[in-house]
Amino acid sequence: MTDIDAGAGAPDTAEGPGIRVLAQFVRDLSFENPRAPETLRAGGPQPQIDLGVEMNARGREDGFFEVDLKLSARASREDGPLFVVELLYGGVFQITGVSAEELEPVLLIECPRFLFPFARRIIADISADGGFPPFMLDPIDFAGVYAARKAEAGQIGHA
Repeated sequence: MTDIDAGAGAPDTAEGPGIRVLAQFVRDLSFENPRAPETLRAGGPQPQIDLGVEMNARGREDGFFEVDLKLSARASREDGPLFVVELLYGGVFQITGVSAEELEPVLLIECPRFLFPFARRIIADISADGGFPPFMLDPIDFAGVYAARKAEAGQIGHA
């Protein structure tokens, strides 16, 4: 899930915890509209939407942290896919005043919360550019996703 050096870039400070976004960027973006223009006609049943969310973080040599948020969505009907979008959106963060024990949750919960609104807009824009209504992702419970991944990893470790 992570490749983090807890000592890098995470000194304890008297002013309390802090998260600073130093950079944001699209690392990878893919949009497929395999049956255009036929699928762009209005009507038909509501498509089924399958969503995927992944978060990853790693420490950098300069003491900062890179966090990646991967969002994927597939809209399909019985007769096949309407569109598929995958976005890998990244950020570079400076984290201060966070203990080593709390660093992973900060990187995999709080940092993705900073990235999400920008990633959501990119997906809405690209789906609209593909001829569909803007696909607006619902807010994501990153704490819940993190807890589920930790539980899943714990079950695998005990098997």
